[in-house]
Amino acid sequence: MKTFVIRRRSNWKDVDELGITAGVSARVGNEEMPDQVRWIRSYVVHEVDGRLGTVCIYQATDAAAIREHARRVGMSADEIVPVADTVIVREDPVAQAEAFA
Repeated sequence: MKTFVIRRRSNWKDVDELGITAGVSARVGNEEMPDQVRWIRSYVVHEVDGRLGTVCIYQATDAAAIREHARRVGMSADEIVPVADTVIVREDPVAQAEAFA
């Protein structure tokens, strides 16, 4: 599998809605497409319109598999970019859920 960055813009009104979608996404990936897509992590971002978006890291056979996964889940995949390399300067910081309250 190859690694991809996926940008999903303004898909959710709040963290509750995002959580529901995340559950569906995990189920679709793990049960319906386990040999095609693997969700690694997501960074949730505040969009300028007040909604939430994400920057997601996935592994997949190809961009078409990511688009199919997004279609089945009912979310966008606005940009899909293959990752050329990974440079880790520091580990990811501990999540701060209260930032979205």
